Amino acid sequence: MNSIDFLPAGVRLAVSPLSWANDVLEDLGADISLESCLADAAGVGYQGVELGRKFPREASVLRPLLKGHDLALVSGWHSGELAEGSIHDEMSAVAGHASLLRAMDCNVMVYGEVAMMAPGAPLNIPMSERVIMPQEDVAAYASRLTEFSRRIAGEYGLQLAYHHHLMVVAETFDEVSRLFDKTGPEVGLLLDTGHCAAGGFDYGRLIDRFGDRIVHIHLKDVRGAVMDVVRELDLSFNAGVRAGMFTVPGDGMVDFAQVGAFVRNGGYQGWLVVEAEQDPANAPPKAAVTQAMAHLSTVFANHSM
Repeated sequence: MNSIDFLPAGVRLAVSPLSWANDVLEDLGADISLESCLADAAGVGYQGVELGRKFPREASVLRPLLKGHDLALVSGWHSGELAEGSIHDEMSAVAGHASLLRAMDCNVMVYGEVAMMAPGAPLNIPMSERVIMPQEDVAAYASRLTEFSRRIAGEYGLQLAYHHHLMVVAETFDEVSRLFDKTGPEVGLLLDTGHCAAGGFDYGRLIDRFGDRIVHIHLKDVRGAVMDVVRELDLSFNAGVRAGMFTVPGDGMVDFAQVGAFVRNGGYQGWLVVEAEQDPANAPPKAAVTQAMAHLSTVFANHSM
């Protein structure tokens, strides 16, 4: 696997396929092949990729495909429903996904909570109408997450990385904090710089509060002017994505200096994943992720030991 000399030992850089094809809005990038995505990612110098909707789900097919581009599989999103469901049902639902990640030598599984959302199409409703978990339900939810994380580690050797995210039960800093104050250390945190900014808080607060729980990092930027319009007009999450509220590092309002310092000096070991949910017709993917790589090289150069 190619090396990236601006990163400290034990830290690797990947890219999400969302720059090429959106997982939810399937018209975005519908005409871009998986081969183009992988060739671009490898050509720019990334070391790995996360799963996307166009990826095969059989290790016997996926392994040689990625190996041909000298790319590792980093992780993949699991849509969890523990906010309302049982651990038994969740273990059944995750089995195929977790087995694939284990077979592909992944260490981390991204967990995104999709229960307790508005009925119908929750990403198409105004963002002000998201469902908020009652405080009295948080402790039981945290307990289920902790046990589920323990079982995922025991049965599949995977560390759960909980993804705070717009429109779900842990969007704001207070919501993430309430949840992680009640979960056991088995539950890891995915730090997403873009979802912090879009959720109204500085991602550095999560580093300060839960730095020892961070096991996976998504590097996403936010176009502040677009985000302001999305909030002012109370648009939906999907409308915001189409409008371009997210972008790659270096193209928005997020200052990545804190995450650079944390990764360089805080002992973080794992993957950094460049991610931008945007329309590839408006933001050509290869150019965008090349820009992100260049920006991150500057960020880490400014935080050398």
